Amino acid sequence: MQPYILAIDQGTSSTKSLIFDANGQVVARASEPLKTHYSGDGYVEQEPEEIYRNVLTSIGKCIGSFAASGGNPHDISVAGISNQRETFVIWNKLGEPLYNAIVWQCKRSIAICDRLKAQGFEPIVRAKTGLFIDPYFSGTKLIWLAENVESVRLAIQSGDAYFGTIDTWLLYRLTNGTCYFTDYTNASRTLFFNLQNLTWDTELLDLFGLTGLNLPELKPSSAFFGESNVNGLFDHSLQLTAMIGDSHAAAFGEGCFVPGTAKATLGTGCSIIMNTGQTLTESQQGMVSTICWSTEERVDYALEGVIVTCGATIEWLKNNLGLFADSRETEAMANALTDNGGVYVIPAFSGLGAPYWQMSRKASIAGLTFGTTKNHLVRAALESIPYQIKDVIVAMEQDTGIPLAELMVNGGISANQFVLHFLADLLKKPVINKGMPDVSAQGAAYLAGLKAGIYKNLDHLTQLEAGKSVVHPDLTNVAIQTAYQGWQSAIHQ
Repeated sequence: MQPYILAIDQGTSSTKSLIFDANGQVVARASEPLKTHYSGDGYVEQEPEEIYRNVLTSIGKCIGSFAASGGNPHDISVAGISNQRETFVIWNKLGEPLYNAIVWQCKRSIAICDRLKAQGFEPIVRAKTGLFIDPYFSGTKLIWLAENVESVRLAIQSGDAYFGTIDTWLLYRLTNGTCYFTDYTNASRTLFFNLQNLTWDTELLDLFGLTGLNLPELKPSSAFFGESNVNGLFDHSLQLTAMIGDSHAAAFGEGCFVPGTAKATLGTGCSIIMNTGQTLTESQQGMVSTICWSTEERVDYALEGVIVTCGATIEWLKNNLGLFADSRETEAMANALTDNGGVYVIPAFSGLGAPYWQMSRKASIAGLTFGTTKNHLVRAALESIPYQIKDVIVAMEQDTGIPLAELMVNGGISANQFVLHFLADLLKKPVINKGMPDVSAQGAAYLAGLKAGIYKNLDHLTQLEAGKSVVHPDLTNVAIQTAYQGWQSAIHQ
């Protein structure tokens, strides 16, 4: 009997369920869209019970697909969960949610963040958690709930409030309330977790007025979290042997196993995570310090840089300026030119993220002349993606003293060969594309399989990655460094 692994990737807009075999190959997959509620003042919420039902529906479809292709669901022995990271639920002893899940995109706590910074709390938060005080992270939105929703405030005061990111909520429901755990990566996104000693930080909880809050027990990403028959979808219990935040799962799925290996997810925005080894590095360059991934044998740390606008620039050129009908046309348009003609697009449509953090900056185009064509604009927009990634990588190298070894890429724009070749030449390092659309699920499956003994070790996982494509840098391309100097000038104007 070949063992199979169920990977649950609970994302913001959908839940994907995939079944992996012992060779790391996907044998079945299914997806179920998830509704998000947007309202005024930047409020973003989801219904906790709907998230749980959504996961069950996705898994049910996946099992059905597996069985239809000749698979036996009884051979699925273990499961791993990856999840949208900062979204959280708060519930009582009976397992009843006290409020909707508050999604990572929600901005309701801006005023609380401003207040905490004015009170001088940012340095202590930064030193303990590796994070900025920002609405992005769970903690300030929980403070908002405690101050604005009486049932939540009273539950915290009476010790009847149970906090959990989505991994914890799903685990709690899947095990009928018997298992209350989270992993280090999800904990590291809350503003309550001390990165140095890998524990919840009671001083910060007191500072935030959250004394009395119940928090899940902490474990490495690859560990035994409990057993479940998934609400009766299986006639046997699966061992739940991995839980990890989705960006961290992607780093593991991409094989960021040694210091200097990094992954960039090229989507609407861009998340870059670089493995910095088993020693915590504090960033002086506007990066977030975090956990990369962990097993019971080791904990690897990381720096993370968030680029606000990546593929969204290309969508803007298509939808607002009508420069092309399909984003796949942009590769040929860029390659029709030998250079950008001195044109630079600064894509600060929603401000500039790492390493600049100029959130009030507006987008701009520099270097326009009467000779500028739409191809120049398209090429400049595509070039802005590698330029921003280079800025983040340089900052990470300065923070750590660790040179980038190679960059793994995933996400929609990783299909654009112009971007990948430009990126490799600019970084002077290999750019690796596995062509795996569900790399977060793969990371969760790999970690689950490691704990269950289906995969022996990291070397075993590395050997499974035979089909990846590697773009090697053209080290004779000196013009690209001049072009990058032009980008730097445009950014700093």
